[in-house]
Amino acid sequence: MYRKEEQPLPPPEKFELPFEGKLSPNNRWVIMAELMPWDDFEEEYAKLFSAEKGAPAKLFRMALGTLIIKEKLGTSDRETIEQIRENPYLQYFIGLNCYQQEPPLESSMLVHFKKRIDGELINKINKKIVKREIDKSDKEVKKKDCLQEKGEKIKNKGKLILDATCAPADIKYPTDLGILNQARIEKERIIDNLYKPLRVKLRKKPR
Repeated sequence: MYRKEEQPLPPPEKFELPFEGKLSPNNRWVIMAELMPWDDFEEEYAKLFSAEKGAPAKLFRMALGTLIIKEKLGTSDRETIEQIRENPYLQYFIGLNCYQQEPPLESSMLVHFKKRIDGELINKINKKIVKREIDKSDKEVKKKDCLQEKGEKIKNKGKLILDATCAPADIKYPTDLGILNQARIEKERIIDNLYKPLRVKLRKKPR
């Protein structure tokens, strides 16, 4: 049986902890949680379960989030659950409303998650994330274009880094005869320096 929780998740700043403190919005797990299209695929995941029979299943966010944590940390099933139990950021990532001391699921559940969330579904999720980021960047570009058409000035942001490899430089190619001539001059100089202390013994400078 699958039942979706209607209670919306709080922002990371209001995630309840047993001790005073808040989750940082700049944490990698918080940022990744915002990128994931959890709600877009929950209905597709719910179709794998009966609406009336069986025990309530774990939510799609918890199932997929646990598998992502396992792959990203490179841990075993049991170690993954231990990491989730100890880390409030991981608990937020899998969809818990507040930190809890007890593990939210058993390590044996990961076997079922792997069977239900196959490669085809993962590819759909990846495409959805990429498409959403492309659409987001396109909207930002269109917004800048509209501002330019209206004549509004766009404030400069960030830093300009010039790549030295793009600047013109006097580079000699391997086929340049000047390189061969330069090598000849350098060799003549070395021979002259070596010949100075041997002038008495050698009347003729070697070539």
